[in-house]
Amino acid sequence: MSITDCDAHFFGGNNMYQCILSDIDGTLLTDDHHMSPKTRDAIKSLDIPFLPVSARSPEGIYPILKENDIVCPMICFSGGLILNEKGQVLYENGMNYKQTEEVITFIKEKKFDCTINIYALHDWLVEDKEDPRVLREERIVKAEAQKGTLSSLDPSRKIHKLLCMCNPLYTKEIERNLKDRFPHCSIACSSDILIEIMNEGVTKADAINHLCDYYSIDKNDIVAFGDNYNDKEMLESVGMGIAMGNAPDDIKNIAKDVTSTNNQDGIFKALRKLHII
Repeated sequence: MSITDCDAHFFGGNNMYQCILSDIDGTLLTDDHHMSPKTRDAIKSLDIPFLPVSARSPEGIYPILKENDIVCPMICFSGGLILNEKGQVLYENGMNYKQTEEVITFIKEKKFDCTINIYALHDWLVEDKEDPRVLREERIVKAEAQKGTLSSLDPSRKIHKLLCMCNPLYTKEIERNLKDRFPHCSIACSSDILIEIMNEGVTKADAINHLCDYYSIDKNDIVAFGDNYNDKEMLESVGMGIAMGNAPDDIKNIAKDVTSTNNQDGIFKALRKLHII
């Protein structure tokens, strides 16, 4: 796919670093799901591109950007979808209907204590809209699920993500079972209650490779922020991978630096330390 003049201009700049990437939940946002004023002002003052890189759908990211008057490209579904600042698809990698059906059938047969969410580009489908876990997610991401099942979608559609909202007592057990049964899927916990299931090869790091190809930037010139296990490959793949102070020790140990927590303006402090702002 060719790069538009607008895209090329967006990725201009003469900074030592050429791009800033950030996970959203637990990283860009505080625990009350808002961007702190210091973080917002730091991002808006950048003269290099900023992109959110999240397990969220586009509909879960747009409200954050709108609330903070930010226009930018985004990486969604943990790397399964890249949209430019106009909302046009630059890259996507999704499961087909049969693959998705197999995963859903397995989860139901095992009677795992979780509820299944189906994401296909702008569609978010759930069987029970009144499930408390779904209602909680709607409040957090400021988006509304649709009542439906896999059969509600055209069989030719790509499924960008299945999300299991789990009983936290069983999240790790469910994750192990899914990884054992579907070794070719990309499966990762994004919190103690959420398991993300994507197509083979989907990671935030893989999406960054495609982003770099499209915009002719070097991964070594990228700063990335993250706080959880689905950020691991991203933090390892870029020139400056920074873990938040609230990240697990396993993530802090692979990062090139550790900043303050998401509630303590960690992104703002790191950008200032790097003399980017």
